[in-house]
Amino acid sequence: MVEWQAQRSQQYLGHSVSGVLLHQWRQQAMQQAIAHDISPSEVDWLLQAVSSLDRLALRLESFHAKSAIALDIAFEDLQQRWQQRIEMRSPLQYLVGYTQWRQFRLAVSPAVLIPRPETELIIDLAIAATQDNPALRQGHWVDLGTGSGAIALGLADAFPQATVHAVDCSTEALAIAQQNAHEHGLDHIYFHQGHWLSPFSPLSHSPTSFSGILSNPPYIPSDIVLNLQPEVTHHEPHLALDGGTDGLDCIRHITTNAPPHLVPGGILLLEIMAGQAETVGSLLAQNHQYKGMECHTDLAGIQRFILARHHPEST
Repeated sequence: MVEWQAQRSQQYLGHSVSGVLLHQWRQQAMQQAIAHDISPSEVDWLLQAVSSLDRLALRLESFHAKSAIALDIAFEDLQQRWQQRIEMRSPLQYLVGYTQWRQFRLAVSPAVLIPRPETELIIDLAIAATQDNPALRQGHWVDLGTGSGAIALGLADAFPQATVHAVDCSTEALAIAQQNAHEHGLDHIYFHQGHWLSPFSPLSHSPTSFSGILSNPPYIPSDIVLNLQPEVTHHEPHLALDGGTDGLDCIRHITTNAPPHLVPGGILLLEIMAGQAETVGSLLAQNHQYKGMECHTDLAGIQRFILARHHPEST
């Protein structure tokens, strides 16, 4: 046992820790990260999440001389969570209970997929797609497979005059999405439990015509899901990842069933996996109820999104 571990009980009280002790722990944690092929920057991400330290203080190591640094959790808890990151490859977002997505701090748990930065662009694409038809921004919009509620919150913020709906088959996921909506003052989002568009059947009392249908559906082929990074395979919900044998089961379902639920000129906007753009484009073209298909790349230049507009007159 290193000396700083033996001294820790004398150097912190309650939810605070001395700068010397925290500095020593940070150095060891970074060495552990490198040894386990984890970015050392994750140590500082964790410290910013649970302490009063900011990025500059960590980079300059100016906290070293402080007699006490406030923590949201006990120092022992901090150590235990980092060991879970190292030994179990648990994602930090689950260990601290939140992640940042666009301007939102979102609660997350293993019941929901951790929202990725690349998905943030789906909101910008929806905004751009409605510039020529602002009336669409005042209609009904839906996020299918909402998970943490990220896309639904992004839509509600971007289109404050719209009515936003969020659908998920998981009650646990919906509870987290509702929590996130409430914490950001977006209580006008309507949440529905069900599979994809099933809550909006002709017999339901919910609207069946949407200005836009957005989704980040499961799109990873089943055999690939089992061979992803352990942080994903062993911790994130396979329900939100596994798209069937070729990864397109959910995308086929959505593209087939969306047209009756879209207003004329309404948009369907999907996130897809790298390499799926041509196939998904063909699915939309074969349907004959879509026009104006567009493929958009993410910040890494990967074809990540497919957008199409509903044209019922083309049936």
